[in-house]
Amino acid sequence: MFNSGVLNSYSFFIVSAGTFLLSMAAGAVGCISVLKGESLIGDAIGHSSFPGVVLAFMLFMQRSPLVLLLGAIVSGSVAFFLIQTLKAKSKLDLDAILAIILSAFFGLGMVLKSYIQGNAAYKGASQSGLQNYIFGQAAYIMKEDVKIIFAVALISLFLLILFYKEIKVFIFDKEYAKVMGMNSTLMYVVIVFMTMSLIATGLKLVGSILIASLLIIPAITALQWSHHFDRVMFIAAWTGGISALVGTYISTAYEGMSTGPTIITVMSLFAFLSLIVGPHGMIANIKMRRRFQE
Repeated sequence: MFNSGVLNSYSFFIVSAGTFLLSMAAGAVGCISVLKGESLIGDAIGHSSFPGVVLAFMLFMQRSPLVLLLGAIVSGSVAFFLIQTLKAKSKLDLDAILAIILSAFFGLGMVLKSYIQGNAAYKGASQSGLQNYIFGQAAYIMKEDVKIIFAVALISLFLLILFYKEIKVFIFDKEYAKVMGMNSTLMYVVIVFMTMSLIATGLKLVGSILIASLLIIPAITALQWSHHFDRVMFIAAWTGGISALVGTYISTAYEGMSTGPTIITVMSLFAFLSLIVGPHGMIANIKMRRRFQE
């Protein structure tokens, strides 16, 4: 049953504010990777950000959200650079490259985490909470985390709006973009910066394992309802935001349910329903095939 008391609690307000802002921004920005056919790059970068979190802790001996965020961004950026380099200069398929980078970086993160747990040199610094960057722990985000999320989400959405036309051309017609003299390097930098920042910020909420879902699932959902780029981004943003609010409410109202995975579950439910009943979903496709056969 619906519990209105949950909506008035301070913890629900803080957690829902953080997850709502992040999920909205991630939903909109994630459309870029999905439409470019590189959606799984977000998954690889999400896993690859974890060693950066651990290394940042090792270097600065503190768990400041900003310090760990910068560590995740650096690590994820290195992973993205390696992916693009291998894609351009090797004969490996993209999925094989992603598997190699994902496994190598995430494995390194786990090794480093195990190392500091058994090392006397790090006994003086609190290591509690680092594991949350693997599976996420949105229920324990603080005001400082929400402020960082707000800043990152605002900057990402600002860049998305500022470069909207350029990004649209860059995604759908690279040849035309070259003819127009568009700086493809700048577009890559802008897209990577937005994606990397959101992934690094979302690690504490949903963890490196599920972070890619925030970027991919809302975009997949939106594509079942529209094929117009602006509408797809709008629908994806609100799919992410509403899923965050519903998931946060469920995890707050019912004990034992983790916030991050609950949000992803709600998001996935919206995606499955859209895949079935959406204007571009399964039922619509079946009806269209029948019309052509007749």
